[in-house]
Amino acid sequence: MRGLEVTVVVLAAVLTMTWLARRLQWNEPVLLVAGGCLIGLTPDFHSLALPPEVVLLLFLPPLLYWESLTTSLREIRTNLRAIVLLGTGLVLATAAAVAAVGHALGLSWPLAWVLGAVVAPTDAIAVATVARELPRRVRTILRAESLINDGTALALYTVVVGVAVQQLAVSWSGTAVRFLIAYVGGAAIGSACAAVVVALRRRLRDRTVENALGVLTPFATYLPAQAVGVSGVLAVVTCGLVLSQAGPKVISAGARVQITCFWEVSTAILNSALFVLVGIQTPAIVSAIGSVSPGHAAITALLVSGVVIATRLLWLYSVPYLIRAVDRRPVQRTLRAGARQRFPLAWSGVRGAVSLAAVLAVPATTTAGRPLAGHGLLVLTAVTVILVTLVLQGTTMPAVIRWSGLHGDPDETTEERRAHRHIAAAAMEALPEHAERLQTPPKTAEAILSELRQYAAEDAEPLDDFGARAGLELRRALIGVKRGALIRLRDQRSIDDIVLRRLQLLLDLEEIRVELALRDFTDPPP
Repeated sequence: MRGLEVTVVVLAAVLTMTWLARRLQWNEPVLLVAGGCLIGLTPDFHSLALPPEVVLLLFLPPLLYWESLTTSLREIRTNLRAIVLLGTGLVLATAAAVAAVGHALGLSWPLAWVLGAVVAPTDAIAVATVARELPRRVRTILRAESLINDGTALALYTVVVGVAVQQLAVSWSGTAVRFLIAYVGGAAIGSACAAVVVALRRRLRDRTVENALGVLTPFATYLPAQAVGVSGVLAVVTCGLVLSQAGPKVISAGARVQITCFWEVSTAILNSALFVLVGIQTPAIVSAIGSVSPGHAAITALLVSGVVIATRLLWLYSVPYLIRAVDRRPVQRTLRAGARQRFPLAWSGVRGAVSLAAVLAVPATTTAGRPLAGHGLLVLTAVTVILVTLVLQGTTMPAVIRWSGLHGDPDETTEERRAHRHIAAAAMEALPEHAERLQTPPKTAEAILSELRQYAAEDAEPLDDFGARAGLELRRALIGVKRGALIRLRDQRSIDDIVLRRLQLLLDLEEIRVELALRDFTDPPP
């Protein structure tokens, strides 16, 4: 089928399955994959093969970029040790365990390591979908882990795929060096791209151009990193994390509201489309396992799925306790969780988009032109791991969260209220100076001061009438004061990025309304 027809069918499936899942309150990823499987059984789609480079370039950069933009950097810093252990140590442990099992079941060592690298990373969007009801700290650990482990796994993947395709012997010292270069190089390119984007945004005033730059950023970061042979995933994630801190200072309110809506819609569609594509290609993958018997293929796929789940459980119920025995600092005691509260974190190892894209990108032939032995079994096993974790862990996650006794984080509400009061106090303090500079009538300034007192008490209602021009200009000046105070709270780590984005949206919407009202004073009547 032609690309346009495939696109229409996939988007229609995304719309239908998403609506159905929410109407019936079923697990969305599972239903999307099931719908894709039904499509894949039709003759026109049975032989559909999506080019791997399309998956890697079209889907991964925007999905990872948006996840990194909306992750709390303060919570990452607070829980950095746990995140690094999960995002690097657990990935390497999972890859090693899967490689050992894969080799014992007949795969060559290079291809067994490819399989390990493919199924090691969790999926950022799938994890976010199943962990919505978890406290902020656990959500942040899971999201940050899924961003870092993507980079770790794909850096390892790049190295071991080259070994497998070129039929080289595994050199651990050479592999470690290439892995380190891919990791550090990706982070360096991501930081450099973020610096360029910040410099450009400081000079842009056109909303359309600002947002075009925002859409281009993840792709323009990913491609140079891939071109020089380092981790494009880590480059995108690093760029997104840097811009999450600099963005509130350099992006205009109108552009930020627009680009946020764009990314929310587009990433939701892209992620859902990937799950549909997993389903579409599953029937063809099952029928193309080659010379391996169906029984052996099924045993291999299910054993590897079990190893992936068991390795995460074993890691989270061993490594933290070993570290706990060594690190007795009081600050670390406050971050500890009991065995029951730890289980949702251990059960959240859902695989998805990254594993699919990676396994589809493995060449079916070596550089010498010979078929890559075990390629069909590799793809089938990776897809099975995705399906098993989605169905088994994804569908049972709500029950696991209820059993654990974990609930939403009350600190978010406390921080939000404190931020409300703080930015209102900053605006009240700055009001006399701005009122005098703008020559605002005393009656108007007093009315705005009264509104700020109500705002500080969180008892203010949205205004339908902003008043005269002098009042509008004073309001606009005070919005800048509020935004600056809000960013300072974030920079001082009094609030995290989640709270900042929530209140920033309110300030952005208020600024847009003020600008529209001011335009009525400047535009000539028709």
